[in-house]
Amino acid sequence: MKLRLPVVSVYTVPTDAPEADGTLAWNSTTVVLAEVTSGDTTGTGWTYGPAAIGDFLRDHLAPLLEGRNALDIPAAHDAMSRAIRNAGRPGVAACAISAVDIALWDLKARLLELPLARLLGACRERVPVYGSGGFTTYHDKHLAAQLNGWVHGQHIPRVKIKIGEDWGHSVQRDVARVEAAREVIGPEAELYVDANGAYNRKQAVRVGRALAEHDVGWFEEPVSSDDLAGLRLVRDTLSCDVTAGEYGYDLPYFARMIGAGAVDCLQIDATRCGGITEFLRAAALAQAHGLEVSAHCAPHAHAAVAAAIPNLRHIEWFHDHVRMEDMIFTGALDPKGGTVAPTRGMGHGLTLRAQEVEEYQVA
Repeated sequence: MKLRLPVVSVYTVPTDAPEADGTLAWNSTTVVLAEVTSGDTTGTGWTYGPAAIGDFLRDHLAPLLEGRNALDIPAAHDAMSRAIRNAGRPGVAACAISAVDIALWDLKARLLELPLARLLGACRERVPVYGSGGFTTYHDKHLAAQLNGWVHGQHIPRVKIKIGEDWGHSVQRDVARVEAAREVIGPEAELYVDANGAYNRKQAVRVGRALAEHDVGWFEEPVSSDDLAGLRLVRDTLSCDVTAGEYGYDLPYFARMIGAGAVDCLQIDATRCGGITEFLRAAALAQAHGLEVSAHCAPHAHAAVAAAIPNLRHIEWFHDHVRMEDMIFTGALDPKGGTVAPTRGMGHGLTLRAQEVEEYQVA
């Protein structure tokens, strides 16, 4: 059960169209993979971010794992967390830990010949998803086609689009796009919006009131997620749910956000917060305060752990990451009907298509 030195690889894939949200634009997606092996069995984990994550993982974390017992994930997680003290946890280091931790959980489940959801202990057989994309760069026909595909094609009854274009300087277009989205999906589907922190406090309140006419039930990061008082203000003022948490790189971040009363639903990203180990801890913290959680992006990294927590609302079926994970792995899940079933197969159920995606490997 001893671990060999982890293998790290990095892939960058161009997006299928120009993409942007309220505060950032991009034209490619980079995934950093960690493979951990014990005997003849390998587990795979990943995170999204710059290729520098792979360098950090290879140079600073991988040597800590060699020779450790593959089943003792808390010990490995603690060793990595302690080793990055001087490097600083938020950002690159936390993402590197996350990729390794996900790989360790996948490996442990495969060694025990179990689906990861069964190893963790399932609360549900199927996990709700919501379609996520609707980038501010999309023209109206592109947006309509994406929303139609989710709601009327795959019968996913909840969707999210980006607003806050140009750091909140295009509010009229934001509202028009939400109105168009509602027309496409019809009155029954849930409609969410994500401003990625583009608005100021009072602007977010004004926008939220305008969006209420279109029955928007989820307002993600109406202001910066660092502005806990602002999130609380918007939450207390509007009737829709206010959500944030995707930039949580450690447990104290989530404790501060919950303690401030800043959100109605806590978002957690296992590819950033420290992997499945820390995701479970953050979800338990949220449950202790009466909050549900929603998994941010990377749906296949979250499906199994989402099945294992009682206070789950849903996972994000994010366009970029769904496309990427379907491209680089076999075993991708099917969201038809608005849920996925992660309780089959071994581990998280995905296997790297190393040869098929070789052209996208950058490290």
